[in-house]
Amino acid sequence: MNKEPQLKVTNDYLFKRIFAKKGNESILKDLLNAILQIEIKSIEVMADSNLEKEIESNKLGILDIKAKIDNDTIIDIEIQVINQYNMIERTLFYWAGLYYNVLQKGENYKQIKRVVAINILDYDEFEEGPYHEIAKLRREYKYKMLTDKIEIHFIQISKFKRQRKDLETKLDMWMYFIGQIGDKEVKYAMSKNKEIKKAQEEYEYLTGEESERRIAFLREKAIRDEASIYDAGYYKGIEQGKREIVKSMLQKNMELEEIMEITKLSKKEIQEIAKEL
Repeated sequence: MNKEPQLKVTNDYLFKRIFAKKGNESILKDLLNAILQIEIKSIEVMADSNLEKEIESNKLGILDIKAKIDNDTIIDIEIQVINQYNMIERTLFYWAGLYYNVLQKGENYKQIKRVVAINILDYDEFEEGPYHEIAKLRREYKYKMLTDKIEIHFIQISKFKRQRKDLETKLDMWMYFIGQIGDKEVKYAMSKNKEIKKAQEEYEYLTGEESERRIAFLREKAIRDEASIYDAGYYKGIEQGKREIVKSMLQKNMELEEIMEITKLSKKEIQEIAKEL
């Protein structure tokens, strides 16, 4: 019998069940304290309805967590395990939608709430820099802050795994749990923070519950299938583009060796493309 693969905290369904479940507000609050480096007095999770029904019907939407802190800041947390090379555009799009929609009819623009987008990624979004980066809107003149109402966080688990030596911040402890980076490290984080211990217990319960595991596996399969379709279309597009370039080179009577050098295609592949002309 094949053993089922281990579901991770980075499974966005499990992540949402751990941090957005009613009764787990203290867990989310502690994580946000670690990320934003502020003391949060109150937190309200903006719950989605029919979550399980949407997963079972194979609708691959965004399973993010929306919350309001201290009644003046909207938080949106999204977790991504596959790099689709559009995270910057994606996060700006969803941030803009939240920023636009929080203004109630009849309210002054000055009353628009601050919106903070937090992206937890299981890959490197940026080659350089620390594992946790913050993007803000600044003026070109002396990089003065234009507004504090836009703030985007990129937390890169893959970078944390490489940079974690001697790190001891509160966020580092949470990263041990979210990345499930070894039993020893997770136990260490649990010993340092009771909310991480509570989150780990919730994770162990969810991954041991058959119905929860089934939904999480469905979600993971849908994400992997979408990524495969994306990759197939992406590389098919590259291949077609390369064929058109070869045709153009042939029509310009370029030498076969030169075309081979530029395109990295074999002589046989180029001769096959030449038959299409």
